[in-house]
Amino acid sequence: MSGEYQFRIADSYTPATLPMERLAEYMTALARLLGEGAHVHFQAIIPGSVRLKARVDEPAQLKVRERIYAVRDGGGPKDARKAYDALDELLRKDNASGALAGDDGAIIIPFPGRTRSEPLVFGPFRQDSTLDGQIFRIGGKDDTKHVHIRDGAMEFTDLVASESIALRLRHHLFGATLRFHGEGTWFRHGDGTWELKSFRINDFEELEDRPLSEVVASLRKVKGSTWREVPDPIRELLKDRHGNGDAN
Repeated sequence: MSGEYQFRIADSYTPATLPMERLAEYMTALARLLGEGAHVHFQAIIPGSVRLKARVDEPAQLKVRERIYAVRDGGGPKDARKAYDALDELLRKDNASGALAGDDGAIIIPFPGRTRSEPLVFGPFRQDSTLDGQIFRIGGKDDTKHVHIRDGAMEFTDLVASESIALRLRHHLFGATLRFHGEGTWFRHGDGTWELKSFRINDFEELEDRPLSEVVASLRKVKGSTWREVPDPIRELLKDRHGNGDAN
């Protein structure tokens, strides 16, 4: 089983023109792609187009082989896939393409680099929106203050507010969950997901810190309420809070 691999950078640099800092970025990403750090060694830069040669110690050869073939097939560990993306992005920025090959020259993983089609992005869309979250930072030296909030594992750091609103918000720093009303600037990606680019806060309100089961019970007690007829009211409330896949 071969323990040598070559990563080729085509149609861009030569060994004489590749900056040392850029070389370090490629080598770091390549090492992460191969994994087994203590058993992978840089061997040489082969003349011609830039080809980085790496050697894998015999005890780790099978693990490295399985790892890179898994990435080739669209799987593999998360850190290996991130390393693939990092290498391909470096190639794209350098107007190059590349490949990882075995010592026999056969390509194992192609890297499209500059030939990669850019994902579709639509927008920007500006619309009245709402966000929920807890404030964990307020800053800014000018009249516009930057507000950072978190909602569970998600963080939003592109919120801005006037100084007067920021003065009101400071009393809620690390406090209860708030609902922010304002104008959001959104982008929609080709896969249907939405990305928030900026959000100007016009107003806010504090959300009741009660279990959803209590909220549902209160709603069902309201005369004329239709919540008694909803089979899964908690799901409906969560859908109303977080949206159903669309921007708020």
